[in-house]
Amino acid sequence: MTTLLISDLHLTPAAPEITAGFFAWLERNTQSPAELYILGDFFDAWIGDDLMALGDNDPTGHATLACEVARRLRAASERDARIKLMHGNRDFLLGEHFASAAGAELIGDPTLVKLGTDNVLLMHGDSLCTRDAAYMAFRAQARDPQWQAGILAMSIPERLALAQKLREQSGEANSNKAEDIMDVTPDEVIRIMTEQGVSTLIHGHTHRPDVHDINLPDTIGKRYVLGDWGRTHGWEIRSEPGQPLKLSRFAYEEQP
Repeated sequence: MTTLLISDLHLTPAAPEITAGFFAWLERNTQSPAELYILGDFFDAWIGDDLMALGDNDPTGHATLACEVARRLRAASERDARIKLMHGNRDFLLGEHFASAAGAELIGDPTLVKLGTDNVLLMHGDSLCTRDAAYMAFRAQARDPQWQAGILAMSIPERLALAQKLREQSGEANSNKAEDIMDVTPDEVIRIMTEQGVSTLIHGHTHRPDVHDINLPDTIGKRYVLGDWGRTHGWEIRSEPGQPLKLSRFAYEEQP
């Protein structure tokens, strides 16, 4: 069975090209049994599963988008695609209602999987950026169940406004940070790979697609970094039986 891994699509009504590109990619890659891991920031913002109940009555288009994405994923799952969803820093409120509607399973961060004969660690990647103290403090707050409950108690317009405000604040803060602070901390990568007993790590979040050699205590490991999807192209990692992992960029217009 083919295993596909993607992250950081940041789906939003404001970027329909990405949504269309994803739907075409999903259709093409789920005509035979496949396993699909979406490693966070699938949506650019997710304010709660109850948004889906608005359907086309949501003037912002977020509910329509959410329902259509769930429908497309459900169709893929009915074609024997096993779909796994991991929270990112933008969609940490994704819940069981959306997962059920999409025929998907929510998984933890990190998650250990078997790809071929190798144990591989999957993460979103934001928890590896430990040098960004301000972000790590926000991450701890955003994962707190009481804080999340307080957000979900707000009205939908209030949550949409808060999500917009948080995106703006994040953009302003990041513009004043050194580039290396927003990347992963090398020692943290080694620590968690050693702790989990793996020589392969796959994550997204940093928007810096690449394959890195990692000097682990007993071997040379690999860190695969998925890229973010843009208006003309996407990124994937593909695992085929008997083949090495392959990180690749593809243009939407090149899709058959």
